[in-house]
Amino acid sequence: MIRPKGLFLLQRGRNMNQDEISEKLVEVDQRSKSNKHRLDKMEERQDNLEQLTSAFTKMETEQSYIKKDVGEIKADVKTLAEKPAKRWESIVERVITVVVGAVVGYFLSGGRLP
Repeated sequence: MIRPKGLFLLQRGRNMNQDEISEKLVEVDQRSKSNKHRLDKMEERQDNLEQLTSAFTKMETEQSYIKKDVGEIKADVKTLAEKPAKRWESIVERVITVVVGAVVGYFLSGGRLP
């Protein structure tokens, strides 16, 4: 068998000459650059995703602190809201006691006003 001079490769059952090999090499180089660009973009997106995850974790922690604080504030507001109600109940109780005392005093005095 006689071997041709130069570099030849076999592609799908046929020999490739130097120009075809150069053309394929350029295609592979272009594809390699495109893939590198795509990988760089994916790495950037992955970094952004990790930052987002970290920010979400921080927000979740802050939310738990806020929830605790809101619970404490609600308890304080409830306590403050009960104070005027207790005062009002105390005033009403005193008024009723005075009225009942006056009515009982009236009947005990024989129904006469002084």
